[in-house]
Amino acid sequence: MVLALALGSVLSNTVAAAPHYPVTVQSCNRTVTFERAPTHAVSNDVNLTEMMIALGLKSRMVGFTGISGWKTANAALRAQLTGLPELAQRYPSIEVLVQAGADFYFAGWNYGMHVGGPVTPALLAPLGIRTYELSESCGHVMPRGAASFDDVYNDLRNLGRIFDVAPAANTVIAQMTTQLAAVKRRLDGKSPPVRTFVYDSGEDSPFTAGRLAMPTALIEAAGGRNVMDDVTQSWTRVSWETVVARNPQAIVIVDYGAVTAAQKIAFLLNQPALRQVDAIRARRFIVVPYDEATPGIHNVQAVETIARALHPTAFAK
Repeated sequence: MVLALALGSVLSNTVAAAPHYPVTVQSCNRTVTFERAPTHAVSNDVNLTEMMIALGLKSRMVGFTGISGWKTANAALRAQLTGLPELAQRYPSIEVLVQAGADFYFAGWNYGMHVGGPVTPALLAPLGIRTYELSESCGHVMPRGAASFDDVYNDLRNLGRIFDVAPAANTVIAQMTTQLAAVKRRLDGKSPPVRTFVYDSGEDSPFTAGRLAMPTALIEAAGGRNVMDDVTQSWTRVSWETVVARNPQAIVIVDYGAVTAAQKIAFLLNQPALRQVDAIRARRFIVVPYDEATPGIHNVQAVETIARALHPTAFAK
């Protein structure tokens, strides 16, 4: 409640103050300039929408997209979104965004947009809709390094600049860094990293997180090592043979959609080819909700969940 009141005060003061525009931000391999703060914003996906809400930007939004078609918003987010329409259950069309009067689209590559798809920054710009791309997703359109918490902080800072709510962004970042530091103190760097595999979905071949996807950073911060951290891709498919060869000691299950985490675990346990994998033999599964596994304000919760599972003695003190 205190944070909500503080953010409300920040926003009311921002509206009254002279805006600091034009503002130019880096969005993947583009620079985007805003002559004024957007007033008809649309966000795609759970994690991006949570960022907007955390910065107190609901009143600047005309809707959101890409949640109910394949994700589940938690109870807190559902309550916060009351009165704000879901414009498309999955990816929106250009027509949907135009009809909503959108002037800003917060999305990412494979988070509301596809390379060569019908909705891209280049196609939206002539219609007066500026796009800001999720930093973690930039690996789909440009060379970049491994995913990190700096990607999330960068997005929050840029949203703060775009909407002239930098103090609110700084508050959220400070909370995240404080929580992350607390987990790091617990781990103290003495235990060896635990080999960890991320299982999102897939039966014939697993859909997992490579070097450029956020779980690699989460696992590292939690005292583990993503066994696919040499795969220079974001979310991608690998072979089961590769999983077996790398023999993870723990498996992070990304929980979302129609297939439950329990069903995913049952599938893994019933695969003969995986029976000798250490994580399967130990039944060492760590369930992480989608919005904690993808870039956003809840990433630190994922780090703590994974760290407690990988290094339980560090949290028994």
